[in-house]
Amino acid sequence: MLNPKLRRPIVGLAVGMLVGGALAASPVSAAPKAPALDASTLASSLDTQFGTRDAGSYIDGAGKVVVNVTDAATAAEVKAAGATPRYVARTGATLAAADSSLKTSLKTPGTAFAVDPVSNQVVVSVDESVTGAKLAAVEAIVAKLGDNARIESIPGTLSPNIAAGDAIYTGGSRCSLGFNVRSGSTYYFLTAGHCTNAGTTWTNGSATLGTTAGSSFPTNDYGIVRYTNTSITKTGGFTSAATPSVGAAVTRRGSTTGTRSGTVTALNSTVNYSQGSVSGLIRTTVCAEPGDSGGPLYRGTVAHGLTSGGSGNCTSGGVTYFQPVVEALSVYGVSIF
Repeated sequence: MLNPKLRRPIVGLAVGMLVGGALAASPVSAAPKAPALDASTLASSLDTQFGTRDAGSYIDGAGKVVVNVTDAATAAEVKAAGATPRYVARTGATLAAADSSLKTSLKTPGTAFAVDPVSNQVVVSVDESVTGAKLAAVEAIVAKLGDNARIESIPGTLSPNIAAGDAIYTGGSRCSLGFNVRSGSTYYFLTAGHCTNAGTTWTNGSATLGTTAGSSFPTNDYGIVRYTNTSITKTGGFTSAATPSVGAAVTRRGSTTGTRSGTVTALNSTVNYSQGSVSGLIRTTVCAEPGDSGGPLYRGTVAHGLTSGGSGNCTSGGVTYFQPVVEALSVYGVSIF
């Protein structure tokens, strides 16, 4: 979420903490190790292997990987791989077609959608700003998909807001440092794209940190800042980056609301902010508020994402979306540490 003036998307938390003018390791490394990380790797591998032959996967309450299937041959392969096959009504191809249709037809600000493997449907989320004729129009679009899609209401309004973790500032706005990264001997940090769109020079409130070197928002929501201050220690603490699976437990940290935890509920989500649509996001039950933008989503020492936006708050609860960090690392040719 932009803070104080860019009240729109909620951007995640900072991976590196700014302490006394220096970047120090965040308490991320102290988080409990997650057995679900192995499950996430298996789920991701199987989804890649089967493509639309499966209808998505998720980690159940017992920590087991469940893969949705519609035929016996795929079910047998899933079982042989060590996962649990689950027969569902709708194929992966059917759900992919419904998702693709919505990407073309549904652009209403205040809406979001993603394939939900648990219900075997595409779930369209509608915030409190979508009422009257706007809501009727959304309902008409979703109705065309029959029982392949359903609508749910979410509290508050979807917006991308800046700030998180330890604060970083630019152009009169506050954001959160996401992850420290590097390319050779050159150091950068990642944050949300709607943050890096807001200014060029970044500070920690007193000392200059660096300058924006790349920014992508909307469509994506990531940006990169090159450090120009050589006196600041750039501390990492992450061993790898990966996209989590549906059902995985995750944590984020922000300057407004601190460290918060929740569960991944969908991947490849599309969110229609007032500034434009962003696709490929991780949907979670982790709460966030203005000032938490750009910060990190992680599990143990594995980096997952950058806070993009959401609805609700940390008092009544809400939904928060994250830009997968693996995409930003690939685009900018940098590595996490």
